[in-house]
This record gives sequence, structure tokens and C-alpha cells, in this order.
Amino acid sequence: MAHALGTQAPDFQLPSTSAKIFKLKDYLGKPLILFFYPKDFTKGCTAEVCEFRDQFTEFKDMEVPVFGISRDDIPTHEKFKKVHQLPFDLLSDPDGKVCKSFDALIPVLKIPKRVTYLLDEKHQIAGIFEGIFENKKHVSAMIAKLGKA
Repeated sequence: MAHALGTQAPDFQLPSTSAKIFKLKDYLGKPLILFFYPKDFTKGCTAEVCEFRDQFTEFKDMEVPVFGISRDDIPTHEKFKKVHQLPFDLLSDPDGKVCKSFDALIPVLKIPKRVTYLLDEKHQIAGIFEGIFENKKHVSAMIAKLGKA
């Protein structure tokens, strides 16, 4: 089960496809989207990231950065990002510690769940959408949540 609404998001830092280390604390003062997904180049994950890509102007217009997180390494993320022309960064969590801290890791399989978080300006959890088979609904759920914010 994902974290509860209103709780503080765990702080973390991870390597990013921007060639910089992503530090969550660097984004204090602005809301952001973190979406966890199982694996690059799989059917469901490709559909999800492409939906975020296709709706990216919605988030950009609201000044809400979007970041995808999986256990894939940076070279794999870079290929995935290039092939699908993703306008947002992907973060690599090879040991799954960040996934686990967000309750986004399937315990026995050790792969990330498909869960999306909207963090508010203080990085409290303002929205959650979880569903392994609803890959495109994660995006519409976050847009709807932001529209009510």
C-alpha cells in the first residue's frame, strides 16, 4: 500500500538522465510528480511514460516537474528516454531503496510497483494513484488532482 495522503515524502537523491544527481530537497517550494514503474522497454511501462510525455505540456503549464523512477540503470534509461523522446528525467534506483521508502517495491519480486505521487510544495503527499494495469490512468489522475489543488 502506498503512503497516506498528507504524510511527508521520504527525502532522497538518485542519479538522473540529466547527468546530475537528483536531490528531492532541491525542489522544495514547488509541487512535483514522482512516478514509479517496473521496467524500461516493457509494454505497460512504455505506455505509461508515453502518456506522461503526451500530456507533459499540462504539467509544464502548471509548473509541475515530472520524474520517473525505476531500478533500471542510467544507460538503459538514456536509451529509453531517447527512443520515446521523453521531455522529463528518469531516475535510477538500482538497489530499490528509494522505491522501498515510498512503498513502491514489490517485496518478493524486488521490482517497483506502478505508483504515482503528487508532492506539494512542502513535499507532503498530496495525491496518489496506484495500479499496475492502469498505466495511462496515472497521468489523468494527477492532472485531475492538480486541477483541484
